[in-house]
Amino acid sequence: MKLAPVSGPVLPTRADKLPTAMLHVPEGFKVEVFASGLPDARSMRLGDKGTLFVGSRVRDKVYAVVPGPNGNVVKVIASGLHRPNGLAFHDGALYVAELSKIWRYDNIEANLDSPPKPVLVYEDLPTDEPHGWKFIAIGPDNKLYVPVGAPGNIVMPSSRHAQIRRMDLDGKNVELVATGVRNSVGFDWNPVTKDFYFSNNGRDWMSEDLPNDTLHVVKAGTTTAPNFGYPYCHQGNFTDPEFGWGHSCDEFAKPAGLMGPHVATLGMRFYTGDMFPSSYKNAIFLARHGSWDRTKKLGGDVVVVKLKDDGTIASYEPFLTGFLQNNAYVGRPVDVQPMPDGSLLVSDDWNGAIWRITYKEP
Repeated sequence: MKLAPVSGPVLPTRADKLPTAMLHVPEGFKVEVFASGLPDARSMRLGDKGTLFVGSRVRDKVYAVVPGPNGNVVKVIASGLHRPNGLAFHDGALYVAELSKIWRYDNIEANLDSPPKPVLVYEDLPTDEPHGWKFIAIGPDNKLYVPVGAPGNIVMPSSRHAQIRRMDLDGKNVELVATGVRNSVGFDWNPVTKDFYFSNNGRDWMSEDLPNDTLHVVKAGTTTAPNFGYPYCHQGNFTDPEFGWGHSCDEFAKPAGLMGPHVATLGMRFYTGDMFPSSYKNAIFLARHGSWDRTKKLGGDVVVVKLKDDGTIASYEPFLTGFLQNNAYVGRPVDVQPMPDGSLLVSDDWNGAIWRITYKEP
């Protein structure tokens, strides 16, 4: 009972009650409130005209944060959806992924007050609730990428689960990008190599310290989907006590690196802006939502991940911390979104808020 899943506040935190003073960033950086009053704020995508779209996992809504003369204004642009966590934006259209369907809202930024009727893009997705919420994105190949999580903690997945798919923007020509993936809720492409990186949540109830959540990479030009081991192997070197019999971790693709046990690695983006110091250029900002099945909580932060020349992790270090106070959460980061001016946004579903991080040389 002490390790039951952590439930956040029912209502978003009032702007004047947000834990801004508790949050910490490196010297020269500043964290402030970008928007509040977005219940269950999750995945973020930026429109061509500066609108920030925000999905939700528990609620049924998609939000738009619109810049205004007196501050950012929050609007609801879609309701009645089932777990509309995943968002993508392309050619003026917003793609929204529910549990089992993907919709497209055309010319959305010109119609925020009266959104158009959505167009169904894809519906050949399982309806399982466990790990059913999606994170979607459109890659440099102009394809739509969609993960399908395992339908449970540690189960033998069907041929439709524990994978990442890609397809044309109209939902046709579906193919597999990766298999043996327990649950990915964040991915992006290396701006230099175009390699595909994704976060992955490890299994629960094996140990408080095993396995680690992981970061993986599929090299650009790979024609056969690599298998990353689930449910047989975890973190690239540990066979599962139930499903690992008769298997070796050497059969499967290795992770690019380990991100900590049960930290819930979620949204991630490569940073290509110019506001932050040059040491952050092309590094990965990754949100760790925070553990629940650990006696001593871990994560609940944003880390910056730097890569070696071979694409594996050279190091990762804390960047935005303070959401975990005295082994209890005062916020939980979900996704990150670099902005055109070089700042970085962080969504926080615990507080229903979006944080903005800027840099000015000391």
